Amino acid sequence: MRYALIGPIAGLALAVPSTASADLNDLGFRWLMPAWLAPPPVPDDNPMRIEKVELGRHLFYDARLSADGTVGCVSCHVQEQAFTDGRALSIGVFDTEAARNAPGLANVGYNPALTWSNPHADTLEFQSLFPLFGTEPVEMGMAGMEQELFARLTADDYYPDAFATAFPEHDGTIDLFTITRALGAFQRSMISVDSPYDRYKYGGDASAMTPAALRGEQLFFDHRFECYHCHLGVMFTDNLQTARSPFVETAFHNNGLYNIGGTGAYPPGAQGLAEFTGRDEDIGRFRTPSLRNVAMTAPYMHDGSIETLREVIDHYAAGGRTIAEGPFSGVGADHPNKSGLLIGFKATEQEVNDLIAFLESLTDERFLTNPAYADPWPEDHPARANRAMPEEVN
Repeated sequence: MRYALIGPIAGLALAVPSTASADLNDLGFRWLMPAWLAPPPVPDDNPMRIEKVELGRHLFYDARLSADGTVGCVSCHVQEQAFTDGRALSIGVFDTEAARNAPGLANVGYNPALTWSNPHADTLEFQSLFPLFGTEPVEMGMAGMEQELFARLTADDYYPDAFATAFPEHDGTIDLFTITRALGAFQRSMISVDSPYDRYKYGGDASAMTPAALRGEQLFFDHRFECYHCHLGVMFTDNLQTARSPFVETAFHNNGLYNIGGTGAYPPGAQGLAEFTGRDEDIGRFRTPSLRNVAMTAPYMHDGSIETLREVIDHYAAGGRTIAEGPFSGVGADHPNKSGLLIGFKATEQEVNDLIAFLESLTDERFLTNPAYADPWPEDHPARANRAMPEEVN
């Protein structure tokens, strides 16, 4: 796949496919993506605008959006890790542990289900309210501090003009409407489709994938392994919406991760879709994550309880996880809600290695380093001066 240099955009020179999509909206925003991919859907009340995306980038990296000025969106979503944080469970203000593993944000605008199990969090704008103001658990801790938040942003030299440029139709007002829509626009711009697999599959580069990865591709799409039934399509997930979709695809599955005491129970506070439907048959059902950049997003599952891709494959080979002892002991393969697609399989060591090679071929190195998604603030700026980050970035 050949690339053309497009820039500067919002002060950045961006390298994008020369076959970039021609989809533009009435504000002249151009999606920087190949022509074979439809853009994500955009809410009517939040049309894309370059200035809005740039404002959202600044907000995403600004720890002053948290109660104590230590946690920004980036504290749980680090670019080098495909916007995850490497922890089993994320950490919020006052060292509060989250209930879920931080999901990656690559191509997040295509996802109609934006948390692990809440079917109502279906837009980026709405979802951004959860980390900002949620209390169970506390993440950024701004509940009841809305006016303080507006005052902090208003007092900064950058924001008043940036909001005025991004939201002229709202007279540059700094409020929840404009903050959440700027954050949504920035996240919607996070397109990741330049992995070796993309260059091989869509770009015609026969040398982009290794022989092992090509063998792994054949295994991934083989009925013996059944990977592709849940991780399907261009985003490798059965949760998908595009600007051209005739309907929205959403799916939640129980993959036999727990079966506490053989009762079908999951750990407290992690019941999956059942927390919102109240139905026993939804216990343990969680959203299927995309596999794009999956090699960069360990640990895995909704609670980060599986550390490596090899262990993930072992889990599915067994048809579910057996926990021999402890408070969560049980045979996940026997869970009554477990997806019928998880029947287990046998694989040689070579086949496991090849599957991992294929999954590694879904890593988009350009996405991990694209300056359009990077931290815009100087090191000594108050937006990041006290910001906490994961201790290690792999």
